[in-house]
Order: sequence, then structure tokens, then C-alpha cells
Amino acid sequence: METIERLSGVLGGLDRALVAFSGGVDSTLVLKVARDRLGDGVVALTAVSPTLPAEEYEDARRLAAELGVRHLLVPSHEMEVEGFRANPSNRCYFCKSELYGLCRERAAELGIGTVLDGVNVDDLGDHRPGLRAAEEGGVRHPLVEAGLVKADVRAAARHLGLDVWDKPAFACLSSRIPYGTEITLPRLRMVGEVESLLRHLGFRTFRVRHHGDVARIEVAADEMPRLLDEAHRGGVVARCLEVGFTYVAMDLQGYRQGSLNQTLRVLPPER
Repeated sequence: METIERLSGVLGGLDRALVAFSGGVDSTLVLKVARDRLGDGVVALTAVSPTLPAEEYEDARRLAAELGVRHLLVPSHEMEVEGFRANPSNRCYFCKSELYGLCRERAAELGIGTVLDGVNVDDLGDHRPGLRAAEEGGVRHPLVEAGLVKADVRAAARHLGLDVWDKPAFACLSSRIPYGTEITLPRLRMVGEVESLLRHLGFRTFRVRHHGDVARIEVAADEMPRLLDEAHRGGVVARCLEVGFTYVAMDLQGYRQGSLNQTLRVLPPER
């Protein structure tokens, strides 16, 4: 497959590499091709923190084991990074700075000179403050270097038999909290527990946005009828109330990636 060959060519000049591995389709494709190209010269690192859904953590462990890659599970402390908890519009910069810092430290300990991530070409057009952290940390984006957009990534992952080829994107739980609202462990727990239930019920594309007393649930348009079905609605409402929400709302616009970014036009610019 031509796109896989391009990605393999990008990685061909390396002897060893550490991959910042989330368990999503992008970083899984990078890890798979790096493993095929570099063999035991590739190591995966997953940062473990309260902002990572438990299911994503388990997915990352499973995938790394299936690929036969050494997998480092490293505690991340972005909640302690100055500026992160205040949840400014460049919040992801602080989170990614912590992640890439961990990657560089572990890579240096292992004598590895290159850190890779799963950023693809489509990501370059979104609000991604974390890209600046990657640039500062000297992290390479092999999918970008190979010219791969998200559709290319999914097609390549499917071709290689990776079962995450159609896995929906799941950003860290802090992205469920509106900019300017403090990120706290109880708020992360609230959205995480409701999203865990939605995943258990078989919903594929969803977000639970935290708006104080209100849980605003986004699901894909074709999944809205299932959410409103009495077989699911009562349980979802009950879980929302159980974790601390007072009101439960379904967003009629449906799931939109980065929907909280719509508020950026009314926020003051970052200094």
C-alpha cells in the first residue's frame, strides 16, 4: 500500500525511536509501522493520569502487547503543572509539554534520540496548542512527513489488520470542561464515569461536556434515537445524577469534534 510505504520510508532513516502512544488509530499506525521497520528498536510510552479514560489505558496496553512492543506506562502529573488546572484556551500546551517531557526523559535514559507522535496532516488545521510543545521538544510527526490525512491513516490501519482502524477519537477528559472552568479531579471523575457507561452501552461517538450542574451529552446523529430510547435514557440519567450532575441534556447538534473551541471567539487572547 503506497501510504504505508511512504510512512515506512519516513521511518527508514532511524535505528531507534520512542513513540508517544495513546492507543488511538494514529499512534497505533505509527507504532505498528515503526515496529515492522525498526524491530526491537521501537519503544512505546503511554502517560497515565486522571485525564486518561481507563478504557483508553487498557486499549493501549492491549495493542502494545499485540504488536510485541516494549511499553512504558509512566505517571503523568499535568494536574500539578502551573497553568493547566486554570484551563486556558492553550491548556493542551501544558499537557503535551508534560507528555513530551516524559518522552524525552525516558528516551534519553534508553539512549534513544528520536521521539515520534501520531499527529496527522488534518490535525494541523485545528486548534492544537500542543503542536507548539511538540516543536519545542523536537518531536517528529511521521504521519505529517508522509503526507497522511486521517482517511489515509484509517485506510492504512485497516489494510494492516489493526482493529482500531475505525476507532473514534477520544481526547483527554479535560477537553470535556469548558475553557476557563477549573479542571478538578471530581469534574474529571464525573465525565469519565458517565462516558464509561455510554461506552458500555455500545455508543461509539460521544462526549459528556461538564457545564456545572448540567451534563451536556453529545452523540453522533445516528445514535440519538438510542440515547432517547427508554432502555438507555433512564440509566444514563441515573448515572449523571449519581455522579453529581443535577440536569442532563442531549445536544441536538450532535457530536462535533472540539465543540468547546466554539467559545474561543469570546475568550481574551492568551498572553
